[in-house]
Amino acid sequence: MTNDNLSAEAERVLDEIEEKNVDFLRLQFTDILGTVKNVSVPADQAEKAFSEGIYFDGSSIEGFVRIQESDMRLKPDPETFATLPWRSGEDRASARLICDVINTSTGEPFEGDPRYVLKQAIERAEELGYEVNVAPEPEFFLFEEDEDGRATTKTGDAGGYFDLAPKDLASDVRRDIIYGLEEMGFEIEASHHEVAQGQHEINFEYDDVLSTADNVATFRTVVRAIAAQHDLHATFMPKPIPRINGSGMHTHMSLFEDGENAFHDEDDEFDLSGTAHSFLAGILEHAEALAAVTNPTVNSYKRLVPGYEAPVYVAWSDRNRSALIRKPAARVPGASRIEARFPDPSCNPYLAFAVLLNAGLDGIERDLDAPDPVRENIYEFDEQKRQEYGIETLPTNLGEAVDALEADEEILSALGPHIGEKFVEAKTAEFQDYLVDVSEWEIDRYLETF
Repeated sequence: MTNDNLSAEAERVLDEIEEKNVDFLRLQFTDILGTVKNVSVPADQAEKAFSEGIYFDGSSIEGFVRIQESDMRLKPDPETFATLPWRSGEDRASARLICDVINTSTGEPFEGDPRYVLKQAIERAEELGYEVNVAPEPEFFLFEEDEDGRATTKTGDAGGYFDLAPKDLASDVRRDIIYGLEEMGFEIEASHHEVAQGQHEINFEYDDVLSTADNVATFRTVVRAIAAQHDLHATFMPKPIPRINGSGMHTHMSLFEDGENAFHDEDDEFDLSGTAHSFLAGILEHAEALAAVTNPTVNSYKRLVPGYEAPVYVAWSDRNRSALIRKPAARVPGASRIEARFPDPSCNPYLAFAVLLNAGLDGIERDLDAPDPVRENIYEFDEQKRQEYGIETLPTNLGEAVDALEADEEILSALGPHIGEKFVEAKTAEFQDYLVDVSEWEIDRYLETF
């Protein structure tokens, strides 16, 4: 029976639930810190979920609401329906739907929902006539588990960049992860072993920015779940092993206007339009504040140090990877884009893409001029030469990044008053907790010396 209150897309999902014998639905959303949460309901509640939503207690979610205003409602997005490859048997299957969070007292989208923050950024772009496409490259490590099932930092392989088996012992795991992702609708472009031992990268297709943020959240869940089936622990921690390369999430971005790439101009030396130059200028101008969101953990700043291929210098280049932003070679004519190389995969993808987009749009609205690209290897510059080029650096720790965020009205307002306040509060507490802790390095260095 057709429910006249449901969209055609929701009706299609209900049919698919029946066809695939789905018995449980995971209604998925993320908290402010980017942790995926879900409410599991029997599949026979799907129609109710689409027509009325599913209620939950928001006070138990990091940074959501206070106890006295705790009732929230999940509104599933039917376009995000996918069966879970690791939960499907011969007869029954489980599926997930990504949800928007609704404030029950107003019936409006909840300002503390990261997905809503990204939708607000998309709306700003649309008002300027742009569609936004994004392609991230999330890296991760695969570690062995100990006899108790806890994660270690033993990699189990000695592979390096693009190595093949037998050095890359995790190639079978990557294969299974790719199969799982493809079952959930991903279009995989490539996968390979990264530079560090135990480090991997799987790239998926360019898509609109909201779908891509959904995909990053899904990607992390799938990678962890399928790795666990192989008795391995997958981590998106930026720097789990000292003194080797950390994991980044290089993020390719472009704007389209009337179906045409607004970043492309074949008459420009770099094939970049004035729009693209202003967009990347906006990101460079707000880079220090952006780092608090794109690199949101204490550990993020162990990756952002010179010498390990992570960008720390606020500049752009069309030739090398030492700059914060790179203009990659176009894969096909007219496919100009920019690559922000500083984000890492511990970030909340909705918030990270929202602030990057808002920074770039601010550059367009203010018609900012991009500085000249730096074609030399900035890692080899001394302090005097960096000053001559006017090159600033990213914050050196989370505390500095949060201070920069609080001082940047554009980026703070992009998060909205609710998330801006809660995010700063959570990250300040995280950094203060780090400052009062005593690390093993300090014990090893000083305990017997002094």
